[in-house]
Amino acid sequence: MPSYWQLLLLILPVFLLIGIGAGLRRVGWLTAEADASLLKVVVNFLYPTLIFDSVLGNAALQQPGNLVYAPLVGFVTMAGGIGLSLAAGRAMGLTTGHGLRTFAFAVGIYNYGYIPIPLMTNLFGKESLGVLMVHNVGCEAAIWTVGILVLSGLSLREGWRKLLNPPVAALAIALVVNGLHWTSYVPSVLRDVIRLCAACAVPLALLLIGASVWEHFTRPQTLVDRRITSYSCLLRLCLFPLLFLAAAKFLPCPVELKRVMVVEAAMPAGILSLVIAKHYGGQPLTAVQVVVGTTVGGLVVIPLWLKLGLAWVLAT
Repeated sequence: MPSYWQLLLLILPVFLLIGIGAGLRRVGWLTAEADASLLKVVVNFLYPTLIFDSVLGNAALQQPGNLVYAPLVGFVTMAGGIGLSLAAGRAMGLTTGHGLRTFAFAVGIYNYGYIPIPLMTNLFGKESLGVLMVHNVGCEAAIWTVGILVLSGLSLREGWRKLLNPPVAALAIALVVNGLHWTSYVPSVLRDVIRLCAACAVPLALLLIGASVWEHFTRPQTLVDRRITSYSCLLRLCLFPLLFLAAAKFLPCPVELKRVMVVEAAMPAGILSLVIAKHYGGQPLTAVQVVVGTTVGGLVVIPLWLKLGLAWVLAT
């Protein structure tokens, strides 16, 4: 079993790339004007190629349990986290219009993409990474339905429309090709191009994340709020991991999905909440305080939760 320090070394490159992105913004090499176009490339092209590369030829995704339970787990854990965070926010005295909705949204959304992807690859390999991609569809569904309803009060129909996007389309096509055993018909040259593009998705995304949060670090006194930061860390880094690992231990789901759940249990709040809160009329500063607090705390506790999950949930 990996030691704490070995697990820490697995996540350090992720945070270093985020730091490099902030540094590139600081020196003006990665400008704000480039953010929108590069983000479109990552989300609409590179991330779909990563999905294709993870799903094609993946035997774990030919098991009905992974195809059914993975998105269901993603939806329930994300929606449930938002609901519990909403109740906790009310209990700590937050109100609508003063950060309650944004607090619930930001704390409830765990980082389900760019930090778990390298962890899954390094710890468990490609088969479990493909299950992560299917699991993430449920996360997306929870964000754009329950999450958006809590954050902004938009209609359910407006939320569901957000699910019609290139990553979900890529996953659907890849699952069909994989399920029908048509992977051998995909030309090797195309597979090589997909693999090369897929390798760019996570590093470029992490650089962009670092660049996008740099502006908040220019006002360091606003990054921490005693109440917001402490409660978000208590929920996201202490309570929710326990619930997640207990579900992974006792639910009758395939081992590949249990691996996904062990990794996701350790995750801090997702940086995506910063963008969505700003776009849908939330309180961006509240989201920043949640994300920064849980991410900094995550550097310490992510290896601890991974070690516990590996020992308790996945031990044979």
